[in-house]
Formats: sequence, structure tokens, C-alpha cells
Amino acid sequence: MSATRVVVTGLGTTSPLGGDVPTTWAAMLAGQSGVKTLPYDWADTIPVKIAAIAAVEPTEVLDRVKARRLDRSTQFAMVAAMEAWKDAGLDVSPPDPERTGVALPSGIGGVQTLLSNYDVLKEKGFRRVSPLAVPMLMPNAPAANVGLYVNAKGPVQSPVSACASGNEGVALGVDQIRLGRADVVVVGGTEAAIHPLPMAAFGQMMALSKKEGDPTAVSRPWDVDRDGFVLGEGAAVLILESEEHARARGAKIYAEVKGAGLTDDSHDIAQPDPEGRGGARAIARALIEGDFSASDIRHINAHATSTPQGDIAEGLMIHATLGKAADDVVVTSTKSMTGHLLGGAGALESLATVLAIHHRTVPPTINLDNQDPAVDLDIATKPRDLPAGDFVALNNSFGFGGSNVAVAFATV
Repeated sequence: MSATRVVVTGLGTTSPLGGDVPTTWAAMLAGQSGVKTLPYDWADTIPVKIAAIAAVEPTEVLDRVKARRLDRSTQFAMVAAMEAWKDAGLDVSPPDPERTGVALPSGIGGVQTLLSNYDVLKEKGFRRVSPLAVPMLMPNAPAANVGLYVNAKGPVQSPVSACASGNEGVALGVDQIRLGRADVVVVGGTEAAIHPLPMAAFGQMMALSKKEGDPTAVSRPWDVDRDGFVLGEGAAVLILESEEHARARGAKIYAEVKGAGLTDDSHDIAQPDPEGRGGARAIARALIEGDFSASDIRHINAHATSTPQGDIAEGLMIHATLGKAADDVVVTSTKSMTGHLLGGAGALESLATVLAIHHRTVPPTINLDNQDPAVDLDIATKPRDLPAGDFVALNNSFGFGGSNVAVAFATV
């Protein structure tokens, strides 16, 4: 029996490049960077002083009273979900609540709420700790609050897998629809970890770039001078529907989700398999689940964080799975502009992949001045047109713990 076809009918984001989808997409095509010097006093206490901060504060969009009851990561998720829900037209014709679900994780969760309340506990005592701290900091807070917003009475879940979380949310949403548990699922990811402790911890791991000079030139995937990623924040949300449900209500359709592959390296808690074998298996499984061949792929939005080992491993896995077909694939890393949104990264890059299909244009990788000879890929350094006709595009995400997720989208 053939699998239920799943389509994308709504998009929403708030990112380092813009507070909504049109602004973010325009900035991507223009090759703009959202990386800047940290404007916070605490930046003097840590060695890394740059990050990709959200372009629009969520409190400029959300009701301020309600926003104070949400961790920053949930605020971002709400802003993105509100835009996506409206874009899909579901604000006008809401779906059956019992057939509506959410799959929207955060890689780290409400870390700002947790740490700020711990400071309050130490400095002012337990009576000053917020009674809302737990529902604000819990890992499923973004999904739960989005679920309340859309009146979801189907599965509301938070599949956490570090930097692969956002893409795993997309994959879980597809599963829920194909399993018959929902007709509509709000999927995506969010993160708000620009705080001295996470930044100090990533810095101590030697994961963050310590380059000085122009902040906009620091995130440089595949460049020989890359030395680590730049932390970003924000959220992205996609509305998934069964094709039958979407067409019955006359919804616009951006793309089809063909399938996903999920694997684990079982290699190291932080470092990827240097040969990229786990990621290669994820891509291969996405091909099998989506019932398409390597020759159908024309674009990949790569995980490519700008780390020395990870960028090379991803190039190896692409060639291992696609073979000669890899020569016909245009690859990009939008992290060169947005930084790395951790649990929100896969969602934002899935959104960019869907828009690349919809507009048949690949956004560029910026700051690629001298491509590492160990990376044999056709990388777009300026916007590139995608072909007419039907094709498939992949979005790869990999996370600490060895998680690998490849999601395949296709033209409709």
C-alpha cells in the first residue's frame, strides 16, 4: 500500500536575518549575514563575543504580558507558528482539533529561564523563584504552547536530538500523518541559547569560532580557514498536511515531503563519524522511504556548520550515497548567514529548502573564499537557479549524540 502523501502548506520563521519568512528569504538570497558583536554586558566574561541574534525581538510581536510567561525559546516558536498557521490559511478555517498535532522541539530547552531562576534562588532565596519556572523551562514548553495556540488535541511532541532536533520534528510530523494520527501537524524547531553559560561551554569544547575582526565573515562553511560555528537563535515552523486534506480545502502547496532517514553514528558523544557513515545511511534511508533515486536530487541544504571535521565528513557522506549523481547537485549552507540555531537549525534549513524548491533558486553560501580541497562539492556562492521539471532536494541535520536526520522534499 502506498504511503500517504504529505505536503507543506505553511511557513513561518523569526531568524537572525528577519522576523518573518519574506524578510529572511530575501536576506538569504542577498547573501546577508545575521552575525554581530554581542551587545550584552556579560560578553566581556567569555572569550567568544559574537553570535547571530534574532533580527526582531519576539516581544515586538507577542503580547508583552503573555510573553513574560514564556521562555525566549518558546517566544520564538510562537512567533514562527503564528506566521505559519496564518500562511496556511488555518487561522480562517481551523482543522479538526483531534486530527491536529505538533512536533516542535528545542535542542537545549528553556535554559535562560533555568539559569535566571537559579541566580534568583542564590541571591534572593526560594520565595522569589518564579512559580512558572518549570512550565517555562521544560523541554516540551515550545510544543505545548504552540499546541494551545492551534488547539491541537492530537499528538503534541518534542523529539530532542541536539542539533538534529528541528529536522527530527519534521520527520515525526510526517510519520504522524502517515500513521493516520493527524491530518495537520505543526513541525519545526526553536532555540534561544545565547547566554554566557552555553556560550562558555561551547567555547570550552572548541566548537565556536574564535576569529576576530568582521563578525559577518566568521561563519564560513567549507572554507580552509573555518575554525568553528557561530551560535544563532530563532525558530522556524512548517505546516504539514496530508495531500488529501490540503487539496480538499484548496490550500496552496509549497512542496511535498517525500521521506526522511534517521540514524545514529554510535561513534562519539560530540564528534561525528569522520567518514560520515551514519549520515550516509540517513540519506540512503531517505531515498528508500521517499522511493526516489540519487539522480532525482538537484539540491542539498547541508548541515555544514563551519567546523573542520564535520564539513569534510558531510562531503564524504554525500558522495558515498549519491555517487556520480553528486556532481549534478547544487549544495549550500545557509548557516554561513544565520549561524547555527542548534535545535532550530534543521527547521530553518528545511524552510529554506522548501523555498528553494518553490522559487527554484538556491541561496548562496557566503564567506567561501578558498574551498577546502577535501570537500568535492558544487557549492553555490551566489544564488543559483534550479531546473524546470520535477526534482528532489535534501536537508541534512546532525547532532551531538551522533544523531543524523535527512529529510527529502520534492516539487509538486
